Amino acid sequence: MSSSDIFIGETIGTAILILLGGGVCAAVTLKASKARNAGWLAIAFGWGFAVMTAAYISGPLSGAHLNPAVTVGIAIKDGDWSNTPTYFAGQFLGAMIGAVLVWIAYYGQFQAHLTDREIVGGPGAQDTATAKSVEAQEKGAGPVLGIFSTGPEIRHTVQNLATEIIGTFVLLLAILTQGLNDAGNGLGVLGALITSFVVVSIGLSLGGPTGYAINPVRDLGPRIVHALLPLPNKGGSDWAYAWIPVVGPLIGGAIAGGVYNVAFA
Repeated sequence: MSSSDIFIGETIGTAILILLGGGVCAAVTLKASKARNAGWLAIAFGWGFAVMTAAYISGPLSGAHLNPAVTVGIAIKDGDWSNTPTYFAGQFLGAMIGAVLVWIAYYGQFQAHLTDREIVGGPGAQDTATAKSVEAQEKGAGPVLGIFSTGPEIRHTVQNLATEIIGTFVLLLAILTQGLNDAGNGLGVLGALITSFVVVSIGLSLGGPTGYAINPVRDLGPRIVHALLPLPNKGGSDWAYAWIPVVGPLIGGAIAGGVYNVAFA
């Protein structure tokens, strides 16, 4: 596959991944959404089907890595890093495009949610409650940041990092042992289906502590979009935490690549 095919495939595929994955988070979270409060099960399956859809669309072009941790794991398995920058560039751009598309698709719901006085302490709320709400948003994560990126339920750096490493390790080991195409450089037809259910399993089993980024661009690209979008009362983008869902998955992917070479190759 050519560099242009890789870049185009990863850009389109990762955009679809974030559009559908971020879309289910928006559907469950935002006021005036028909799926509001559908719960964690809907989110886990939504992300799993997002992976499957994106992989089948981009697989013929790029092998559907859609995740820098996958690219790193495959590069360690093969010892070939030549296309890594191209994969990374397409994935990062696609993640940002997908996040913008989520905002467009749910524009009215974002406005309704973020201007609701019961949620953000807007007009009509008590002055004290309003002040506390504004102060909290300025200092910490905003009320809809979870649509764009992940965050921990309990802030514990070592645990949060370990959770992302473990989750990504499981994902990559499954991909490297069960999911690759005949060329060994991306997801195959059956592998995309297997991987999508592995993502659901990780979400249900390991997603509770951190929201399971298991993908650096899935978190960083949309987090940047959240910071740039003109969303009312959106609050902070939690940059103090942002390195964990980037570094953790990369470490997990690298470890999985090494374990594969030792145990399975």
